[in-house]
Amino acid sequence: MGRKVTVATCALNQWALDFEGNLQRILKSIEIAKQKGARYRLGPELEICGYGCWDHYYESDTLLHSLQVLAALLESPVTQDILCDVGMPVMHRNVRYNCRVIFLNRRILLIRPKMALANEGNYRELRWFTPWSRSRQTEEYFLPRMIQDVTKQETVPFGDAVLATRDTCIGSEICEELWTPQSPHIAMGLDGVEIFTNASGSHHVLRKAHARVDLVTMATTKNGGIYLLANQKGCDGDRLYYDGCAMIAMNGAVFAQGSQFSLDDVEVLTATLDLEDVRSYRAEMSSRNLAASRASPYPRVKVDFALSCHEDLLQPLSEPVEWRYHSVGEEISLGPACWLWDFLRRSQQAGFFLPLSGGLDSAATACLVHSMCCQVCEAVRNGNQEVLADVRTLVSEAGYTPEDPRELCGRLLTTCYMASENSSQETSDRARELAQQIGSHHIGLSIDPAVTAVMSIFSVVTGKRPLFAAHGGSSKENLALQNVQPPGLPDQVRLLQRRHQPHRRHQQDGPAGLHRVLHRALPAPRPAAEDMGMTYAELSVYGRLRKIAKTGPYSMFCKLLHLWRDVCTPRQVADKVKRFFSKYSVNRHKMTTLTPAYHAESYSPDDNRFDLRPFLYHVGWPWQFRCIENQVLQLERRERQGLDGVD
Repeated sequence: MGRKVTVATCALNQWALDFEGNLQRILKSIEIAKQKGARYRLGPELEICGYGCWDHYYESDTLLHSLQVLAALLESPVTQDILCDVGMPVMHRNVRYNCRVIFLNRRILLIRPKMALANEGNYRELRWFTPWSRSRQTEEYFLPRMIQDVTKQETVPFGDAVLATRDTCIGSEICEELWTPQSPHIAMGLDGVEIFTNASGSHHVLRKAHARVDLVTMATTKNGGIYLLANQKGCDGDRLYYDGCAMIAMNGAVFAQGSQFSLDDVEVLTATLDLEDVRSYRAEMSSRNLAASRASPYPRVKVDFALSCHEDLLQPLSEPVEWRYHSVGEEISLGPACWLWDFLRRSQQAGFFLPLSGGLDSAATACLVHSMCCQVCEAVRNGNQEVLADVRTLVSEAGYTPEDPRELCGRLLTTCYMASENSSQETSDRARELAQQIGSHHIGLSIDPAVTAVMSIFSVVTGKRPLFAAHGGSSKENLALQNVQPPGLPDQVRLLQRRHQPHRRHQQDGPAGLHRVLHRALPAPRPAAEDMGMTYAELSVYGRLRKIAKTGPYSMFCKLLHLWRDVCTPRQVADKVKRFFSKYSVNRHKMTTLTPAYHAESYSPDDNRFDLRPFLYHVGWPWQFRCIENQVLQLERRERQGLDGVD
């Protein structure tokens, strides 16, 4: 009969410019897909070179090595008798495009360039690529000789087209195109495409999985059809964690769910679905069918291949599943943990070093490393041989098998409490207690001699000795004294650690930027009011308004007037907004030298890629603050007039 199709999608932990490793992971995913009976395999966006190559996309080497990997894939016996859909950069007529290359049995069927490029937030695709703007049109692409030698083809179609197999029709979307107001799947579905594919390079942000699932299920609810989404996973070389969530959906229901946080480098999902279910679902949608009768046709590339088999009557079909979401707390714990693991193993360091202050930020970071150790132990228990090999390399013990996260944490994380005369016993106890709970190798030392030396040098040079404000000094002296820490101390501590644990290699400094990620629920004190004069809750509100709502001082004041109308007067709101922007502008320069940090939220202040702002501000904001002040005075006059009227 031939109407049941088995299709595969995947999540791969690709690494920018790791062409050898990327090739092996692609081949492994195709092999697994074939073992599961799939006749079509979809991979992540730009999987051949890795999504995060950034300005390396300008280099001819990146194009050359991508073509070499493509040639290796075409020649491999693993790719025979399965429709393969891979992602790579392609130069066509001296223009670089972000493309899907779809091939079967050593012949390229179609090169489909991306038509809507992601260019907001962390994405800069328009910097390196050009979108294909000729809807439903193709051109001839002249294959490089190294590919011609394999495929025996001179040219292949390049552009916006769909594949017509013997039994169905397949159309491609690439990542961002699903998120646009006029996604290609709409027009493709009206033109009879039954299987939609989406190759993504989508990074983790809290609660983003909800949006992905909603977009995919809604696409197939309104139009019918089968939808496959592939995604990259892991840290491929920078601040982003790509969080998988590969899925297969049909007619508004999910039939296969991939993991969001996993240490598996290769994850393949398959589903066996009935094409007649798509056709019958569409049959009663009269509004869709009326629109379909007027649809402009796509160029069709004919493929002498079927995704279904003749004798499939007894073949079992996949059942719908309900998507299982992580809680926000789980996302905060698991995402950075997986990112840290990739960071550690790929940097080939022996572990992390983290000063524990007894406060919230360093405690949160320590807990994330412990969460990483939990994930590693679980992966090893589940038989992940790659993780086991990486752990053994890290600890330099060929026979080691991690079983207890606390024991592993003692090998991979060194914490240190650096005490001075201004430290309290309470903070020292907190740091030690947390280290005991997570199992880190903990060191306590006094930095008073080093601090005294720094202060002495300052006194010799200036003839003055800085004092805290409580002892007659100024606010500037307060800030300077709080930040006195000799820069060589972490290196000296690492040397001390290596003397006591000679099997260890150099340890990586703990990524201090992770302090911006909320902490996991392990005991740690949270101050009621912060030294900066605002609470963490208020900071979250300011951050969201500044970055997500894109408000300046005056607009933030206007929004907070309503948001905080029950707890603050207009004058109090104005003072809070002025204080925030004054502090923000004074400290903005620190973002330019921020330690590389996990990107977890859309109000991240990371200057390096995400939050591009000046770092030298007029900290008084005279015009903006005057607008706020005028509005406050006007509101106060109105309030007084109202009270006078009541009298």
